[in-house]
Amino acid sequence: MTLSQAFRDQSQTCTRMGSPFMGQLLGILAEHWPEDTALGRKFAAFEGEIGPAGHSLPLRIAGGLHALVLSNAAPDLKLLYPPATPSDVDLQQEVLNALRTHEAFLLDWTNSAPQTNEVRRSAALIAGAHVALQHFDLPIHLSELGASGGLNLMWDRYALDVGGTVFGPSDPTITFAPEWAGPLPPKAAPVVAQRAGVDLNPLDPKNPDHLLRLTAFLWPDQPERLTMTRAAASIAQADITRGDAIDWLGPRLDTAPQGHLHLIQHTVAWQYFPKAVQKRGRALIEAAGATATGTRPLAWLSMETDGDATGEVGAALTLRLWPGDITLHLGRADFHGRWMRWTYSA
Repeated sequence: MTLSQAFRDQSQTCTRMGSPFMGQLLGILAEHWPEDTALGRKFAAFEGEIGPAGHSLPLRIAGGLHALVLSNAAPDLKLLYPPATPSDVDLQQEVLNALRTHEAFLLDWTNSAPQTNEVRRSAALIAGAHVALQHFDLPIHLSELGASGGLNLMWDRYALDVGGTVFGPSDPTITFAPEWAGPLPPKAAPVVAQRAGVDLNPLDPKNPDHLLRLTAFLWPDQPERLTMTRAAASIAQADITRGDAIDWLGPRLDTAPQGHLHLIQHTVAWQYFPKAVQKRGRALIEAAGATATGTRPLAWLSMETDGDATGEVGAALTLRLWPGDITLHLGRADFHGRWMRWTYSA
């Protein structure tokens, strides 16, 4: 895939996912990317998949530009960001100017892959956890792979509203109300006894620079995502370790306490693990599952891309439970939590 095609494909995806501004911005970059610059040469040197399933170069640069806007470092560009509706000519001029003027910042910014820590994915995690508790009603020992800033480790502090039926605490920090199709998830009363996560590049939402990174990768014409992320950051208190997800998970599986349900979760993270890491992780979890008991059960809750076979961009929500090695296909969710096609029925 060429860089121009990667920009074009990401432009179309963003437009389909309700962000016409990102569609416009990335379409401009597809046609006018400055190849003969340090930034252009850096992007040309990337090997392998450069789109959203790999290095995600279009979203790296879009996030860097948004960071300049959020930090007021590029005031002329900020004037053209939402809620403004600029012409292609005006936006092109200011974007290219920002790429030149702030090249040093953008060279550094684009060293790391995007990290949105999309908190609305917690809507799917709340529903999935309620199913796990239907099978094993125990305090939860919670582990997240690819946890980023740990915002989705706090799902027990959020609520899910499905047509007026609310799942979650009476005083939630955030209430999600996705477009819901299908039956209701089961009722439960989750108690998270301990929570922790792992990430190759963990972010601390209490650190202003880290919070900027989390918010910059949100799409500028979707301000509700920014509001929710800042609200979630205000209560974030999970311990996130820097490291390889499977290296971290091994000891955690070994030391999971009796009388607790060990719930492993990840959302749009597993697909980015190298194939060898995926294989090792699956074997590790399945081996732990083989030794699980009714008083020390194991659950594996994942929200990962399924190839969009239905034609609707989203991810499959799957739950595996031990003892018994039960696999439950719970439904599909929008990557940004806007909708849920729930198929599980008790």
